Amino acid sequence: MSGPTDDEPTCSVERSLQIVGERWSLLVLRDIFVGRHRFAEIQTSLGIAPNLLSARLKFLVEAGVLCTQTYQEPGSRPRQSYHLTEAGRDLQLVMAALQQWGDLHCPRPSGPSVIRRMRSTSQPVHVGFLDDNGHEVPGTDVTVLRDTGVRA
Repeated sequence: MSGPTDDEPTCSVERSLQIVGERWSLLVLRDIFVGRHRFAEIQTSLGIAPNLLSARLKFLVEAGVLCTQTYQEPGSRPRQSYHLTEAGRDLQLVMAALQQWGDLHCPRPSGPSVIRRMRSTSQPVHVGFLDDNGHEVPGTDVTVLRDTGVRA
């Protein structure tokens, strides 16, 4: 997307929601995070209408969250697969936080559909606030301050 404009929201949450706030966008990203990169794979997984999926993918590419790569099956025309950009990969934390919130506040009777663990130790992980030294900070000890433009 282009640079800031006068009519652009000042709130970064609102600007972020303009890109990923639509339900299908988050579900498309979820599928790409788990390794579905081809249009047909994503469409089958989500049960989304092709025109809606096409529009979502195009928007996410234009927003810089996804990029395309060309592939070709033998005997078929070239097609595009969809992959996360750096901005898209940075959404992993957001997606994990949403899942963690959903598991806590609207759980399935059978339990979570996925569990996050450290690759090196298999220990469970969770999303949280960290200070500059990497120590976890309880949410109750976090405050949100308006940016006055003065940097420490």
